[in-house]
Amino acid sequence: MACNRSLNYISILIIILLLMGCGGLKKVSIRDAIPPEKSSKKVESKPSSKEIKTYNPKRNLTISERVNNYVATFSPIACEEMNAYDIPASITLAQGILESSIGDSRLALVANNHFGIKCHSDWVGKRIYHDDDEKGECFRVYKDPRTSYRDHSLFLTNRSRYDFLFDLKIDDYRGWAKGLRKAGYATDPKYPDKLISLIERYELNRFDFKNKRKRKNNSKKVLGQPTVKKVHLVKKGDTLYSISKQYKVNIKSLVRENQLEDNTIFPGQNLIIPLYK
Repeated sequence: MACNRSLNYISILIIILLLMGCGGLKKVSIRDAIPPEKSSKKVESKPSSKEIKTYNPKRNLTISERVNNYVATFSPIACEEMNAYDIPASITLAQGILESSIGDSRLALVANNHFGIKCHSDWVGKRIYHDDDEKGECFRVYKDPRTSYRDHSLFLTNRSRYDFLFDLKIDDYRGWAKGLRKAGYATDPKYPDKLISLIERYELNRFDFKNKRKRKNNSKKVLGQPTVKKVHLVKKGDTLYSISKQYKVNIKSLVRENQLEDNTIFPGQNLIIPLYK
């Protein structure tokens, strides 16, 4: 009897040990059984400041709608350039529309070049080759359309053959259109008529009058504006500090006038030097 009881106790003990052993082989936790909830919040990566942005022409629109869309996009930039360089906004917009095929040309889409400006000997930036008057001509590549607009202003103000244009009134778009052809900007004999037609059809000269009055009023109210602007071609070894010392202007003025990002300059770049009399 005693032996039977001992055997029973031993059997029960063995069963308990076996059960504990099997349970220890695999532990099931809540974390393993239930998958973690997925967050509904989207984590969006910030776009890089160096990302190349291009104008996206809407080809499903009519020609007039596409022109109006282009004007709505770039008229603020054209007006800024007019206030800074005295180039009529109407002329800048008309040239942009014509030269870029309303933002849909290969140069505009691939190179952000809205004015058909070629490389020339002083260009050290990126370039693209495109058939124009001759096959495989070199054209400038820009990081975005705004830079193309700025380079257009510098291109006209930094070449003596265009100097006579700046003696014209800001609202004389006809004189500017004819003068650009005379100075050699384009070889097409109908170039002035094409610019004038665009300006008058889409009333682009409304931007000239609006900003002309604004510029006149500001000249009375705002003090300390630069009276002379010079263009400095950045050379190897130049720094903002050395340039500021050379022209006796402060670095903040250089950065603000040229809309520099991260105070970065590079050889071949044209810098506007705001001078005061």
